[in-house]
Amino acid sequence: MELAAGQCIRQGSIGVWKHISPKLAGIGYSSCMVCFFVALYYNVIIAWSLFYMGNSFQYPLPWEQCPIDMTTNNTVKECSGSSPTSYFWFRKALDITDSINESGEFNPIMTGCLLAAWAIVCLAMIKGIKSSAKVMYFSSVFPYAVLFIFLIRGLMLDGAMEGIAYMFYPKIEIWAEVQVWRQAATQVFFALGLGYGSVIAYSSYNPIHNNCHRDALMVSCINFMTSVLASLVVFVVLGFRAKNIALNCVTQNLGLLNDMATHGTNHHWWPWFNMSDPASVTIPEYREWYHHYGSQVGTNITDCDLDEEMSKGVEGTGLAFIAFTEAMAQFPASPFWSTLFFLMLLNLGMSTMFGTMQGILTPLMDNFSLLGRHRTMLTVCSCVLGFVIGLLFTQRSGNYFVTMFDDYSATMPLIIVVVFETFAVAWVYGADRFLDDIEIMLKMAPPGIRDNSEYPDLALAMLAM
Repeated sequence: MELAAGQCIRQGSIGVWKHISPKLAGIGYSSCMVCFFVALYYNVIIAWSLFYMGNSFQYPLPWEQCPIDMTTNNTVKECSGSSPTSYFWFRKALDITDSINESGEFNPIMTGCLLAAWAIVCLAMIKGIKSSAKVMYFSSVFPYAVLFIFLIRGLMLDGAMEGIAYMFYPKIEIWAEVQVWRQAATQVFFALGLGYGSVIAYSSYNPIHNNCHRDALMVSCINFMTSVLASLVVFVVLGFRAKNIALNCVTQNLGLLNDMATHGTNHHWWPWFNMSDPASVTIPEYREWYHHYGSQVGTNITDCDLDEEMSKGVEGTGLAFIAFTEAMAQFPASPFWSTLFFLMLLNLGMSTMFGTMQGILTPLMDNFSLLGRHRTMLTVCSCVLGFVIGLLFTQRSGNYFVTMFDDYSATMPLIIVVVFETFAVAWVYGADRFLDDIEIMLKMAPPGIRDNSEYPDLALAMLAM
């Protein structure tokens, strides 16, 4: 629907909905606002990726081991109580405060990374849609190559099959939760770029006779296959990480059990385990014993649940900056894999930012002639404004604001925008009339404000979002 509307009316989101009905212009302005809010916090994630990629050029990686407290010459207590990757993320990267009420001072390194991220976006967008489309040819193809490399490498890891099984095994009990469906809908909209106005903006530059039916099917199918591929990579790595944690848990508990046996404590585990070779004890064997005798041994002995470990750190920023970094730290040649991973994140983040910024700039230039005549100045001013407001996220409390923006600025508002878009086409304009217009558009060129004879087909650019 958005592909066809943008291609037919030849304007950005504000102009498209104003063309359908002047009373619907608010849908376009809402899309611009959603794009702006997303751009504010999304570029902070790109800044984090820049920081991690810069720290990947050293061996060993700085998040592989806990640092040493110089006063006591021992491992930092907070790090040993959690994990090296969590400590590096919260204390070294974010230097986070205890709550959102404590703003803290600005993080100078993250402020510099944010400035670099906005500078890259500004330079890429400053020449307009034509240059950003060319950039996207690389930024949309490169991640596929990296994903396939990670998938092949990940399938060789112990725990990969457990991760894939966890991915495909459905949890029926959570299907009744409204939050799950809200997040699923938001993810689909976000992956396809729907509701942001970026699809409308890009499609308005497409050739007038471009087959938008083909593009819609192609983008949707490739997006689905890409989501499956990315999910396979994620759960293969999470499976490897979770199995390592579970096996370490088993080894630690067997050591405690052995100490208890040495001190003459009643031990029900001898019929189950070969204590002379603890490494031969599998996770299912240990869990079977634990379910029988765990409650009789004491509170020091814990259950080593692989599924529970798999579910930790699988959403939000924790996935990339804690779970993945922890897994990659255990890879041979870990700096290479870390650099490759964060370079891929930068490409994905930049392609999303290009589409998001296009969803802001194109409608404004189409509807305000003064802004349209000063595209470079508009782009620079937008990026400067984004950086200034984005300083909110580079405070020590910035991660709390990123979470807040992610939860409220791009979930429910996006769903509301998409619902109103569908209502506008189906009931205000008329679904049958809309389909007739598409058929006419593919046969003859209607008048439009945009002459795009110099621009290439931007289906790949829309896919990259």
